[in-house]
Amino acid sequence: MLKKLLLGVLFLSTSISAQDYFLKKFHPFDANVPSPEEFLGYPIGERHTRHDLIVAYLTKLAEVSDRASIYEYGRTHEDRKLVILTISSPTNMSNLEGLKQQHLKFTDPSQTPTNYDEVPIFINLAYNVHGNEPSSSEAAMLAAYTMTASNNPEVLNYINNAVIFIDPTINPDGRDRHTQWANMYQGSPLVADPQDAEHNEYWPRGRTNHYWFDLNRDWLLGINPESRGKLTWYHEWYPNVVTDFHEMGTQSSYFFEPMKDNASLNPIMPKENYIDLNNLFGEYFSKALDSIGSFYFTKEVFDGTYPGYGSSYPDLQGALALLFEQASSRGHKQTTAFGEITFPFTIRNQYVSSIATVKAAVENKAMMRKYQQDFFKSALTNASKSRVQGYSFGDQYDQNRVKAFVDKLLLHKIDVYKSGNNFVVPTRQPQYRMVQTMFETYEKYRDSVYYDASAWSVANFYNMKYRPVTSLNLGEKVSSLEKLVTPVSLQKSDYAYIIDYDDYNAVAALNHLQSKGLVISSSFKPFTIKTKSGDKQFNYGALVIPVSLQKKDSNTVFKLLENAQKQFKIPVYAVNSGYSSHGIDLGSRYVSPLTKPKAAMIIGDGVRSYEAGEVWHLLDTRVHMPITKIPMRNLGRANLDEYNTLVMVSGNYDLPKEQFEKIKNWVSKGNTLITIGTASKWAIDKKMVKEKLTEKEEDSTKTAQRKPYVDAPENLGKKNVGGAIFKVDLDITHPLAFGYHDDAIPVYKNNSVWLAPSKNEYATVAKYSKDPHIDGFITAKNTEEKLKPSASLIVSKLGGGRVVLFADNPNFRGSWYGTNRLFLNALFLGDKIQIPE
Repeated sequence: MLKKLLLGVLFLSTSISAQDYFLKKFHPFDANVPSPEEFLGYPIGERHTRHDLIVAYLTKLAEVSDRASIYEYGRTHEDRKLVILTISSPTNMSNLEGLKQQHLKFTDPSQTPTNYDEVPIFINLAYNVHGNEPSSSEAAMLAAYTMTASNNPEVLNYINNAVIFIDPTINPDGRDRHTQWANMYQGSPLVADPQDAEHNEYWPRGRTNHYWFDLNRDWLLGINPESRGKLTWYHEWYPNVVTDFHEMGTQSSYFFEPMKDNASLNPIMPKENYIDLNNLFGEYFSKALDSIGSFYFTKEVFDGTYPGYGSSYPDLQGALALLFEQASSRGHKQTTAFGEITFPFTIRNQYVSSIATVKAAVENKAMMRKYQQDFFKSALTNASKSRVQGYSFGDQYDQNRVKAFVDKLLLHKIDVYKSGNNFVVPTRQPQYRMVQTMFETYEKYRDSVYYDASAWSVANFYNMKYRPVTSLNLGEKVSSLEKLVTPVSLQKSDYAYIIDYDDYNAVAALNHLQSKGLVISSSFKPFTIKTKSGDKQFNYGALVIPVSLQKKDSNTVFKLLENAQKQFKIPVYAVNSGYSSHGIDLGSRYVSPLTKPKAAMIIGDGVRSYEAGEVWHLLDTRVHMPITKIPMRNLGRANLDEYNTLVMVSGNYDLPKEQFEKIKNWVSKGNTLITIGTASKWAIDKKMVKEKLTEKEEDSTKTAQRKPYVDAPENLGKKNVGGAIFKVDLDITHPLAFGYHDDAIPVYKNNSVWLAPSKNEYATVAKYSKDPHIDGFITAKNTEEKLKPSASLIVSKLGGGRVVLFADNPNFRGSWYGTNRLFLNALFLGDKIQIPE
């Protein structure tokens, strides 16, 4: 009945009737403020709205309404605007800065305001972090219009008692990718057949941003400009309530919180958040959705265990973060088991939930303010109860990697101090819970199935050497990244220069200098030599630039090295002699010239876009090196001889025999194939390499134990490794490990690819250690039978070339600075790997 009513309303010829499907409850509206339909020229839900039109409409509201102002908090990779429309009563808007200062007192544990009910509550309505979940951005325009134009007493009460921040599209690049697709294939009349092209996007689809990152996992990691801009804005305003609107499978209904129980044994967010507040707001949502006949569910599937969602990060900032999931029409109309679902219907549920959020927040504003105040005060109280007073960290060999980690801490407003050669993060600070998130690791959990990762101790992402301390020597507080990296000033040499390869940015410098035409060698053994800055010990992989062997004069070479040092802040040393005091000399056969990589990567249907995007992002934004992205559909006619390195990330490579042989023959000519995750499994399964997977034969005579059918999803789910951190033993003499000093490093595993150590004694670069667990959930059976016997990284000979097989993703979510080097070494040093027979 509801669906029939929907379609009848949707196709009424008068625009007022179509608009009233959403807005009839909140009449009268100010005629001077244009509705979305009047501005766009079509009813909301008739087509998908481009991001620039959404921004234009909100900008128009800010121009014509004294209730609104618009703020640009950033730009996407594709230079689309990221905006927030601030809405409140004209009186509140004229005193917004004053209200902000009153509001921020509740987030400062040193302040003790008690006027909880006198300050408007701050609400962030945030939409469309996944680009192909488009209903919420349309709802954002309706919510913005309602709050700026409605003169209904209910709405007037809301804007008097709240400051509402509408972020209409968190992921504009992904949204426009999907919008173009949905509108391009829209039929007239509409086609509801699920098999129609409109409902089935091509790879990489619109979910992700420009580099194919899932921005809903990026709040904690802050890799992309969309997230960094939002985090900067967030820590300026600290809203009390934050929404996170999504879509899910077409056959579902509607989800709102409370969520499934948090899987952590002792969640660091207060119980009041995920028990009391979620249930309180849930009553508002159920009542609102009941009133329009919508079905929904709660307490299933989704959990807030990972702290980097839009629906979990604000929970660690004293707010209540709220997840909504709407069954998607994946286009404009689609047939489901329950009838037809239309785009306007999906929008209405999101709009109704938006208004219900404002209602719940306003009616409980004193409680929400008191909760946020108590949250930050309890951070100090909780920290005081722990013996750990802080965490000390640093790495004497790699200042740029340390700088990147400090940048992450500062992004989250964590206090950091410089103490001697190390840094210290005290636990007793308002961001104590974020300190826990960065450093603490766990072994025990209350659940074994996760919606996302079960491990996120960010210090391990950076392979940061850290330790808890029970007494503090803070030193100077770090307020910026300036002067954190101070390489020795370069002096001119007519003989040679040496770049310390231990630094994270050394690879970017290597690529830069190779692109400028310099011949650069790598040292395959360590040495100690006198430089113009004094004696210096160099590790495996040190980059040697002999001046006399260049095609450029010594002044030009010096200028190129000087500019590279300034750009990348790398340690570069001048030497006048190739004679070393210890180890090899610069003319040794162990100092080998490097070939500039010409890299390609297979992309397209079947390839895991997340991993492909991580490779692309790493090379684009940190190494500044191009990589050719070859669509799977073009592989048959692609000339692989144009490249010396090919990357295959996880995916389903169901290649025709001739294409498989094409890759195999290309590797055999002396080239390097780099495989990650399931691509490594594919190479083994297809017998491209003579390696094996770790397998344990099951006893076929054993009778299966009978279990309740309803428990099947949980029992089967816990067999997977959803995301955990393990320790590997690394052969630091291997070219793939150049730049590392410690033979034990953390790696991230979120797959079930188990590589057996190679039978070649020199080919296993990294193997899981005897006591491998660092952080995250894994079953005891997987630990003993799969993890401990397996390798994380091996190299396998194939003719004159080699295949570098990663079991684990070294570039996970753009954040694993600690293992990026393994992947980059495969690119830049791969052809130097000689595998003894």
